[in-house]
Amino acid sequence: MTNIAGRHALITGGASGIGRLTAKKLAAQGARVTIWDINPTSLSAVVSELGADAHGFVCDVANREQVYARARETIAAAGPVDLLINNAGIVSGQDFLDLPDDRIAATFDVNVLALFWAGKAFLPSMIERNDGHIVTIASASGLIGVARLADYSASKWAAIGFDESLRAELRQRAPGVMTTVVCPFYINTGMFRGVQSRFPFLLPILEEDAVAERIVHAIRTNRRRLSLPRLVHLLPALRVLPIGLFDWIANFLGVNVSMKAFVGRAATPAVEAEHERRSA
Repeated sequence: MTNIAGRHALITGGASGIGRLTAKKLAAQGARVTIWDINPTSLSAVVSELGADAHGFVCDVANREQVYARARETIAAAGPVDLLINNAGIVSGQDFLDLPDDRIAATFDVNVLALFWAGKAFLPSMIERNDGHIVTIASASGLIGVARLADYSASKWAAIGFDESLRAELRQRAPGVMTTVVCPFYINTGMFRGVQSRFPFLLPILEEDAVAERIVHAIRTNRRRLSLPRLVHLLPALRVLPIGLFDWIANFLGVNVSMKAFVGRAATPAVEAEHERRSA
């Protein structure tokens, strides 16, 4: 069991959703929390909630140089990071051919490449100390392709591959540095507003507070993979089935119609301005 008290935790995308709730739960257990977010207004509000030991930095995790600069500022302000939670993520929720090119690129910039930039910024110190923990928030759609989530599913498959490769390297190089990958079904944060589950008793839309609680427990127990709900655990095993049968099961469970009524969360003016800047 890992003691969280006194540890320095950094959470990307920590000003809303499960990032915010995970930050609050870690702070309640005595962690020194730093959050990064692209939204300065929400960032300030959450830092105030977390107390005097908390820090916050406006950071676009898709911007490599900005990540490295904020990493230096974070370490200068609060010391080496012991726990890195790569939580920042975006979703488009459109049919593949309707996806604008810039949105596809943004999905991979935020959901995939940001993992590399944050990892390069903070992992060397963890390896030197042979102590630390990197948490990657992936998705159940990183274990199964989903209609209208071509870019998102592909990015989360990449996130799972990143975690698995990193775990293998660290086992050889710094076994005291842990990794955890989190693979939840849809979470009721607003990011996936409008999604539906055909069988809620098997695949419930998850409540964000419960997911944040499970993430903190996974960190404390050094759990390597957290899949939510239980049915998600079966996905890797189901891949031994013929593709036709595998697809039939997915369709029967309603996986590929789950995004039909997707609305998502409206972007804030700050986020929209950043998207416009990057696509200009």
